[in-house]
Amino acid sequence: MNSILPLLQATQQASAGIRNLSSEQKSQLLNRLIVLIEQSKELIIAENKKDLDLMDKADSKYDRLLLNESRIQGLADSLREVSLLPDPTGQVLMNSHLENGLTIKKLAVPMGVVGVIYESRPNVTIDVASLCLRSGNACVLKGGKEANFSNQCLVGLIHQALEEAGVAKEAVLLLPTDRKFTEELLKATRFVDIIIPRGSDSLIQYVRQNSLIPTIETGAGVVHTYVEKTADLAKAKNIIVNARVSRPSVCNSLDCAIVDEAILADFLPLLIDDFNKWDVEVYADAPAYAVFKQAGYEKLHEAKPEDFGKEWLDYKISIKTVNGIDEALSHIQQYSSRHSEAILTEDQALAEQFLREVDAAAVYHNASTRFTDGGQFGLGAEIGISTQKLHARGPFALEKLVTEKWVVTGSGQVRW
Repeated sequence: MNSILPLLQATQQASAGIRNLSSEQKSQLLNRLIVLIEQSKELIIAENKKDLDLMDKADSKYDRLLLNESRIQGLADSLREVSLLPDPTGQVLMNSHLENGLTIKKLAVPMGVVGVIYESRPNVTIDVASLCLRSGNACVLKGGKEANFSNQCLVGLIHQALEEAGVAKEAVLLLPTDRKFTEELLKATRFVDIIIPRGSDSLIQYVRQNSLIPTIETGAGVVHTYVEKTADLAKAKNIIVNARVSRPSVCNSLDCAIVDEAILADFLPLLIDDFNKWDVEVYADAPAYAVFKQAGYEKLHEAKPEDFGKEWLDYKISIKTVNGIDEALSHIQQYSSRHSEAILTEDQALAEQFLREVDAAAVYHNASTRFTDGGQFGLGAEIGISTQKLHARGPFALEKLVTEKWVVTGSGQVRW
């Protein structure tokens, strides 16, 4: 294949078929896809295994790639949630009548064709397709080669559901994995309306620098949690451990624990049993290093400057010691990717200061950052977590996959 432009053109043409479906028809389409996925678990697992067999189990992407029976059922459950969400299209956002007799309405309408570039997470294939279809959009999927067998299998099921609904299967397009087509996609302004990169910082930066299509960034998260000196240490221990080890390869997992020096000696030893259980490597600054060293923790490194501001995506964590909230806020301002940030404290005034001053898509008080997720926020599935400020910020879910159209009705009015 020399060019993907014919494929993109076919998807743009197919977008009309999705746009013209009623809310009920779109829900029925997703419900049929649920059935197909639940009936095809063995096939999906078999195709996913082909991808897994080509990847080193020690690779941090391995967990992202894995589809087991539980995760496949999670895909179906997510689809069910999306099918029940209110249709964001067709809503009348404004309705006014002018003195000259014109009626003006502002409507929420589909964006058209949504392009998403992502790496080794086949669940994104279902999440993106379901959100786009529910909101009346066609979509172009550019997945990574690591998940190619899995993605082809899932898109095959989507195509079956589309054709059964009387919609051209090209409404959901999976592009070849060859990287040469990425650049062509980013220049296809005639056929694609928006590009959303989801994955590593290097992927996001590449798309930002090369796309001629409007781009919304999602994915990269350098996440901090500040353990302030009044924190309940037992709760803080559970939150820090959960945020680091529950799914270390996802963007809302914890990368750096910021600990007040007043509680350093009391708090850090509480982490050791769980860190040993999960083989967490600790990159600690000098004061924290001394505490871990004295406690006999073995998977310990002296932190270098480059160990802060790093998205680990693994069983690794950096520890920063501070003297009070001002130093914590300064560290976060310097290194945050503006994804998710948390404070653990019993001082309500400090909590409010933190929540007010920290510039991030999601801020937390006494809770794990692992909750930054469209499903957890009651939004159904998500395309990703937007870390920018235009159009969408935080979970990029169904409600943000629309734009506006002005509809003007007259009775022969002219303007000179």
